[in-house]
Amino acid sequence: MESGSLLFSFFLIFTGAAVLATGALFTRQPLLVAYITLGALFGPFGLEIVNDTDLLNDISHVGIIFLLFLLGLDMQPSHLAHLLKKTATVGVLSSFIFALTGYGLGLAFDLPQHEALVVGVTMMFSSTIIGIKLLPTTVLHHKHTGEMMVSLLLLQDLFAIVTLLLLYNLEPSHQSGYSDLALAFAALPLMFLAAVLLVKYLLLPLMARFDRFHEYLFLLAIGWCLGFAELAHSLHLSYEIGAFIAGISLATSPIAQYIAINLKPLRDFFLVLFFFSIGASFNLDLIGMVVVPAVIMTAVIITVKPVVFGFLLRRVSEKQSTAWEVGFRLGQTSEFSILIAVLASSQHLISGVAAHIIQATAILSLIVSSYIVVFRFESPIALSERLRRD
Repeated sequence: MESGSLLFSFFLIFTGAAVLATGALFTRQPLLVAYITLGALFGPFGLEIVNDTDLLNDISHVGIIFLLFLLGLDMQPSHLAHLLKKTATVGVLSSFIFALTGYGLGLAFDLPQHEALVVGVTMMFSSTIIGIKLLPTTVLHHKHTGEMMVSLLLLQDLFAIVTLLLLYNLEPSHQSGYSDLALAFAALPLMFLAAVLLVKYLLLPLMARFDRFHEYLFLLAIGWCLGFAELAHSLHLSYEIGAFIAGISLATSPIAQYIAINLKPLRDFFLVLFFFSIGASFNLDLIGMVVVPAVIMTAVIITVKPVVFGFLLRRVSEKQSTAWEVGFRLGQTSEFSILIAVLASSQHLISGVAAHIIQATAILSLIVSSYIVVFRFESPIALSERLRRD
């Protein structure tokens, strides 16, 4: 993508997405498949129409930030703490099982032990985007099923952040050592306390005084979200954690639902770019070397994850239907898996082939898991009228 052609690239991406999405709807396919396919087609390893995928990936990252901000708006802090306490055992045990499974698969494909270890780590995570994107905002967010799933995803996100911090500190040019890790976790409770106090004594009074100016409320909400995202990043946490803290600090306010409704179109705009960038980042020249391991790993993941989550959730007294639904909704690897693979490859901790096996497994599992959810469970894009819920 040459300088000055960002508008043309947006035209290609969103026009192409509209065309492929139309075909996906007529053929009863999940829309996410259309966006990923378009990225592979237009990206630097396809027709090479859109080349600067790094820029698009940075832009699309904003969509994930808004996604976590809106998620926080739907969660009550006291209830979230209760759920995290309940799901901590499930989250830790399941992550260990998935990591061990991935490590064994890596060794089975003759990867070196250190590469198999990275593969195992990437198997720990489920996709926050897929999980929440396919979760009806007016139904399951206010039901126990959705709350259990969200609490498990948040716990996994914390594990992913620790992993990224550890990898970042392995970079030779990074001199601060593991003090950043300690700083990050010390900052978490302080950030949350600061957010709560600022909402009570600054944000809510401003919103109450100027509540008739809807444009102002919209700008204030965006500034609040992105401000805490930047603050978290400066403290060696992720942008997503900062956005989530910003959202949850507003969850008890009367303006929370208004903000959520108005920010959803903006979030969806950026998420199209995110899924496009996932497809565009995959090197199609390596497909012959990674397709068999990726297909096998995807089959194992989408089989093992529902079984493990279903079993463990039943052990903490969840209903069988709830346990299985949460397991299937979390039955994929994650966008964090792709980030970890890219970072580990850039630091020469794993080979390009191993990195693409991880990325291909993530893409395939995202697609297959989306099919399973839209065919079997309630979601905004379910293929059956009976299951379609906004």
